[in-house]
Amino acid sequence: MPVSRRTVLSTMAAGSAAAASPALFARPAGAASPPGDVVGKITVGYQGWFSCPGDGAPIGGWWHWSRDRFQPPSPANTTIVSWPDLTDLQHGYPTAYPNLGNGQSARLFSSYDQQTVDTHFRWMRDYNIDTAALQRFNPTGDEGPTRDAMTVKVRGAAEATGRKFYIMYDVTGWTAMQQEIKNDWLTKMAAHTSSSAYARQNGKPVVCIWGFGFDDPGRPFTPAPCLDVINWFKAQGCYVIGGVPTWWRQGINDSRPGFADVYHAFHMISPWMVGRAATPADLDSYYANANVGDYADCQAHGIDYQPCVLPGDLSSGHRRHGDYYWRSLYNMIRLGSQGLYVSMFDEFNEGNQIAKTAPTAAFVPAGSGIRALDEDGTACSADYYLRITADGGRMLKGQLALTATRPTPPVIGGGPGPGPDPARDLAAGRPTAESSHTQVYGSGNAVDGNPGSYWESANNAFPQWLQVDLGAATPVSRLVLRLPPGWETRTQTLGVQGSTDGGAFTTLSAATGRTFNPAGGNQVTVTFPSASVRYVRITVTANTGWPAGQVSTLEAYAG
Repeated sequence: MPVSRRTVLSTMAAGSAAAASPALFARPAGAASPPGDVVGKITVGYQGWFSCPGDGAPIGGWWHWSRDRFQPPSPANTTIVSWPDLTDLQHGYPTAYPNLGNGQSARLFSSYDQQTVDTHFRWMRDYNIDTAALQRFNPTGDEGPTRDAMTVKVRGAAEATGRKFYIMYDVTGWTAMQQEIKNDWLTKMAAHTSSSAYARQNGKPVVCIWGFGFDDPGRPFTPAPCLDVINWFKAQGCYVIGGVPTWWRQGINDSRPGFADVYHAFHMISPWMVGRAATPADLDSYYANANVGDYADCQAHGIDYQPCVLPGDLSSGHRRHGDYYWRSLYNMIRLGSQGLYVSMFDEFNEGNQIAKTAPTAAFVPAGSGIRALDEDGTACSADYYLRITADGGRMLKGQLALTATRPTPPVIGGGPGPGPDPARDLAAGRPTAESSHTQVYGSGNAVDGNPGSYWESANNAFPQWLQVDLGAATPVSRLVLRLPPGWETRTQTLGVQGSTDGGAFTTLSAATGRTFNPAGGNQVTVTFPSASVRYVRITVTANTGWPAGQVSTLEAYAG
């Protein structure tokens, strides 16, 4: 009797996923924890702290956009050094900045708008970001109600996109932290661990505490209250991450001495790196003089290591059209790190955001001095640093060979570095669309690098289609389609179409029956004359194995 696809799904979940893709879960010998929602995963810091007048946020005003939040942001009243790209957002809020270089009004987004949060988490899904660490500062002041509401918004967006999230407490300036952080967890935040989207590691809800041991006036705590808080969260059944100083192990420079017991009490350690390195050579120096020893110390104490990786400060010209970020990723992956923490997703205040950013001066307020992504003369797409993150996640998970050479060109199909590569999957981590999907089997599953996840359309309704956006018109002549390796043989009648604008499609390969057979890896290759297209669409009109369109992997190649 044939095995149903739902039986197969259950079998795969109950069995070893590593058997299906050994490299996916490869980890160094001696790692403290198995893969989970932070070990083996890409986590991004998510501020979610921007608001604008009229958005309904309890805090009111231009929160985190202006120094004086009750006055609109302008070149003389601002807290940001980078400008977001609002192309994917439905609406923005007019500021007192000059018009953009293209003449459009200079608008900014509100994190409090649900559509903003939904869009950000859709980007996370589309670019294979696994987990978001939602920042939570002292919630007893005037920002508390807004922070509480943001948690609800993030939870909903994470559930809708299949991402994970966890609470990351920042104790900066929180003098009564020792008791208040416990009260906040018990009365508010612990309730969110019931969500299917709340991150778990070793079966425990994840909590991060950032700021213990830093040698500065904003975090004046002694070891005893810090250790008390860590042990209290552990007693609550939590997996506790420590956001610690760069020089935590030696207890020098940015770290107070005498905190070794505090640091070693964490389940996972994540040293801070923002503002430390300006060049790839600086990153190499930290790798040799800090990270290697940190990793060894964590291994010796049974602690997971989640170093900070960062795209570089755009406002200071550190990025080098992606070479800086790739070096950061490469160094920490070759080290054997259990997971990576990207700082940050939406930190437009410090210029180290990976979220979509103004690509050229045409998208920046005229005369503001704010740098766009092409500040060093190399054109970069607005989503460039999301694309690099997607490749870094694949390399962390063993889906991409370890390489010091950045595989992601600043503009798809061009830019310095690697040109079109017939061995490079152009669809990996790219945005997707679909005619429909059932349950949680959305289109993003087809480009997430996981052979066990898949897109499935609505059942008993043909035709259905799956589409990937390559970001720019790119020569394509070959597709590879797969189903999960354990599924029984089936034939899907499908054709391939291409488009440069997402509106008018032409046929690249006519519809015909394509047989997916487990003896051949459940793989089908479709070749056709090379065509320059941005959007590639698979249209399914029949399926002998299940009454729906089904694809677990959609790969596109130049040749």
